[in-house]
Amino acid sequence: MWEAFDMKQKEGNVFLRTVTLLLLCCHILPMKISWEYCTDLSIMSAGRTLENVRATILSAHKSSTIEDKISFYDSWAEDYEQDLVLLDYRAPGLAANMISSHYSGDREAALMLDVACGSGLMAKQMKKLGFGHFVGVDGSKSMIKVAEQSELYQDLKQCMLGEEPLPVQWAGLFDIVVITGALSVGQVPVSVVRELCRSTKQGGYICMTTRSNHDNLVYKAALECELEQMEEQGLWSSVEVTEVDKWERGVSDKEDGYIPGAVYLYKKL
Repeated sequence: MWEAFDMKQKEGNVFLRTVTLLLLCCHILPMKISWEYCTDLSIMSAGRTLENVRATILSAHKSSTIEDKISFYDSWAEDYEQDLVLLDYRAPGLAANMISSHYSGDREAALMLDVACGSGLMAKQMKKLGFGHFVGVDGSKSMIKVAEQSELYQDLKQCMLGEEPLPVQWAGLFDIVVITGALSVGQVPVSVVRELCRSTKQGGYICMTTRSNHDNLVYKAALECELEQMEEQGLWSSVEVTEVDKWERGVSDKEDGYIPGAVYLYKKL
């Protein structure tokens, strides 16, 4: 009798465990899917396509004045992050991982300057890796408003790189300075990298990215010449340089599939 009771109890426990597992799968799996694919779903609901994104970005190439460029980014701010998902834009993640692999200090206490911060993608990546203090600067007011919504930045400042310098009081202030996306033809001049170095603490890191597609090769060559010259002048030392084949999807008719890019990490001396 007791053996029969034990058998029924075991069968009951198996049944309960099975039901519990099914309930957990039904509840947790959709939750996981909704988190992982929420951005894709929002893009679908907004009706954005890769062709829409390409047209948007190509329209920016027609902008000839600083005012035109700011106006473009102001108008793009609302769709910016969704569009970069469609482009499979990898620069923030690649830069964050490179910094993380070399940074040995207190991450939570480290202060990072996010230059050309846009909507805050770089800060979001760094937050996942344990960094906790961010200051952002961008030329677009609308982008800054989106970045504010992330609630990650202790301070956000509007500044048009190349037209006005970074604040003097920022000299030697930051443990990490990052710029992703803006170092390319038609964006900011190569000379801004000296300001990035000036804003970094001695022993701090400066991480930069640029595209390696055909249209940006002249700019990239000038950038690398400036980086090497600064190293020869004893301002910083190269820590790591990585060339990436799949940087983002190309947007021009001459670019089929993905375009390449590069990530640079320097340490201030």
